[in-house]
Amino acid sequence: MSKPKERSAEDVTADPPVIVERVYDHPTEGDGLRLFVDRLWPRGLRKDAFHFDDWAKDLAPSTELRHWYSHDVAAFSEFRERYVHELDSPTGRKAVARVQELAQGRPIVLLTATKDVSHSHAEVLAEYMLDRL
Repeated sequence: MSKPKERSAEDVTADPPVIVERVYDHPTEGDGLRLFVDRLWPRGLRKDAFHFDDWAKDLAPSTELRHWYSHDVAAFSEFRERYVHELDSPTGRKAVARVQELAQGRPIVLLTATKDVSHSHAEVLAEYMLDRL
């Protein structure tokens, strides 16, 4: 899988434009379609203090998979395989297609509250989307 872009000013116009950010990061002006991709609302974050265009819960791992993984870095490889399997399902493919339609060629910013972004579903999702754009 391709690695998602590291966040920089050039990434706003990068091709393919898929970026992962934490929900606590300050949004960049005109940075594209901002998708919140966690299933649960982040603790301590007020809705009026968080700028996002869509809450794409259907792109988050299933509750069962999220509970199984529990951010255990040692299980990340297997988590990746299981999550990609979920994304490859008809429901997952439909959700990814919807995002591509919403983006209309704009950069896609995947937002997560996860502390360890490099071992998160958002990282896997970004790689998945990069491979399919």
